[in-house]
Amino acid sequence: MNQDSYKEMLAGIQAFHDKHDFKNNGGEDLVYRIALMTEELGEISSCVTKGKSKEDLAEESADLLILLMGTAISADFDLKDAFWKKLDKIMQRESRMVNGKIRVSEFKGVK
Repeated sequence: MNQDSYKEMLAGIQAFHDKHDFKNNGGEDLVYRIALMTEELGEISSCVTKGKSKEDLAEESADLLILLMGTAISADFDLKDAFWKKLDKIMQRESRMVNGKIRVSEFKGVK
C-alpha cells in the first residue's frame, strides 16, 4: 500500500464505511456528517486552546480529514479535483491584513 496515495486513502475510508455499513445505517447522511465535522473542529480547537500536544492535534486533524474525505464519498464528488480547482482559484486572490492577521479572500463589496 502506498500511504502517500490519495486513492489508497479513499479506499481505506471506503473500507471503513463498508465495514460499518454507513450507507444503510445513517453514516452517510450529510447533515449528520456536518455535525461530526463540527465536533472534530471543537476537538481541534481544544487542542490549541488547552495547549495539548502536537500528537493530539495531529490525531484530531486526521479525524477531520477522514470525515471530510468520507463526506466526498457519501456525497459522490471528487474531492481531489475540487481541491486543485479551489487551490488554483485562491492562488489568484489578493491578501489583506485584517485585525493584524493575513486574510486571503475575494473581498466582494469591501474596499
